[in-house]
Amino acid sequence: MRKQKPRKKHAVPKRFERFIKQFPEVGKSYTSLSKAVKEAGPLDEKTRALIKIGISAGSRQEGALHSHVRKALDAGVTATEIRHAILQCLPTIGFPGMMAAMSWADDILEK
Repeated sequence: MRKQKPRKKHAVPKRFERFIKQFPEVGKSYTSLSKAVKEAGPLDEKTRALIKIGISAGSRQEGALHSHVRKALDAGVTATEIRHAILQCLPTIGFPGMMAAMSWADDILEK
């Protein structure tokens, strides 16, 4: 059996780092809220990551989708799973919206 290489975690975007430096109290509150939401129920990390990709696609938030694709990859979600999650948006948000989301995911997946 082949040993898997450890996954390299994606770096936090520089824009987010600047935001945290500019507004440290807001950053602490945001981090605390994120942690509370994550721990509020039984969903595992991969499921939460895929849900956030769907929400980002549906709300047409390119930056959020980029972020959640990186986080999903760090959680062990495959590119195929990410693309399949985005494909699920087609009947709800339509072809143009789904294609935009797929393009934004590919910005990360094809690096």
